[in-house]
Amino acid sequence: MSQIKSQQQAKEEIFQMVTEYYNTYMKETDKPFEGGKDSIRYAGRVFDEQELINGVDSILEFWLTAGRFTKELEEALKEYLDVKYAALVNSGSSANLIAFYALTSPLIEEKRRIKKGDEVITVAAAFPTTITPIVQFGAVPVFLDIRIPNYNMDVTRLEEALTERTKAVFIAHTLGNPFNIKEIKAFCDKHQLWLIEDNCDALGAEYTIDGVTKKTGTWGDIGTSSFYPAHHMTMGEGGAVYTDNPILYRAMLSFRDWGRDCHCLGGHDNMCGHRYDGDYGELPHGYDHKYVYSHLGFNLKITDIQAAIACAQIKKLPDFVKRRQENAAYLYKKLEDLQDRLYLPEVEEGASASWFGFPITVKNAGDRDRIVQALEQNKVQTRMLFSGNMIKHPCFDEMRASGKGYRVVGDLTDSDRTLFETFWIGVYPGMTYEMLDFMAETIRRSL
Repeated sequence: MSQIKSQQQAKEEIFQMVTEYYNTYMKETDKPFEGGKDSIRYAGRVFDEQELINGVDSILEFWLTAGRFTKELEEALKEYLDVKYAALVNSGSSANLIAFYALTSPLIEEKRRIKKGDEVITVAAAFPTTITPIVQFGAVPVFLDIRIPNYNMDVTRLEEALTERTKAVFIAHTLGNPFNIKEIKAFCDKHQLWLIEDNCDALGAEYTIDGVTKKTGTWGDIGTSSFYPAHHMTMGEGGAVYTDNPILYRAMLSFRDWGRDCHCLGGHDNMCGHRYDGDYGELPHGYDHKYVYSHLGFNLKITDIQAAIACAQIKKLPDFVKRRQENAAYLYKKLEDLQDRLYLPEVEEGASASWFGFPITVKNAGDRDRIVQALEQNKVQTRMLFSGNMIKHPCFDEMRASGKGYRVVGDLTDSDRTLFETFWIGVYPGMTYEMLDFMAETIRRSL
């Protein structure tokens, strides 16, 4: 009778087969790129056998919900970002939802807590999920314009946007290009406002203030990330919310986990030792703390399979960021002599971008459609600058007609301009210089 294998030996054999499978069926070949025949995606997954091995390892363990890989990834994120607390959620959109709702928690002191009717300063040229939590809660988004060619908030309007109901600033680092953190943070600090950094498109970007350099997402009170396949690292779907504030972290966890008051991890009971001896609201003394709810929350947790994949991805993240930066710099050089016809992206002083995409605005009306059509016809994916101006979208029809539910400060000239003159193309790590050359040459030929 053959000797029975240990569990670890069996796993190692499976992992070896996974590696062979990847190398045989999934590993990309080095065949030459053919412009116009081969597709150039705006983004995509970059991975090797380790992501597959981690995923299989998690499946064999069959814990399924958040477990050891989740804990490992949260620790890795905290180390990478240099923050005290990080919580994984099921998407970047959920991360934004949790970040905003944390500021509505009764755990927050009364004068700073966001309540229905309070105002939150943001920009109109945004991805919807930066704005949606504000509206869904019943707060009022206050829209400022962006400025081309950095595509971030026009900070000269901040003081004008302020009222006695203003409680927070909630904005994204557009396409990985950091907004003016120095001015916005100073404004928030001066008026005791919360700052939420939607860092979903900018993981790995950095900003320097007075000689101190930190990752974007960590200058404000809360930062968020997305791990959708198009983003800097992926777990398929997934996101994270992070902070240095223990009260905000407690609120985040509660809103993420059904709104419950208990902090016990899945599969653990009575970690605090006081599961049955507390008093909560009008509940009976000693009511099971695992079923006490301090918020009206959600279930936005991830699976351990997702976290397992991202545990391999985060080790590649520094290289991913470096390659995005190199690709953007290369593309800029290739298009630099066309600046009489195009606005190329401009990085804020003190910032180091971690490019999600490469935005371009045309200077002559009609050029954008011609360029976009030429790129798409040659199998190069393009994208618009998200909503361009969110207020113009159908979801705002009712509010726009009534004139209620939001405010606009100043004009939205550049936000409107993006609707007609702006597009972006990818610079993700899976691109080669041959692809970048082809994109640049296609743009050049179409002008």
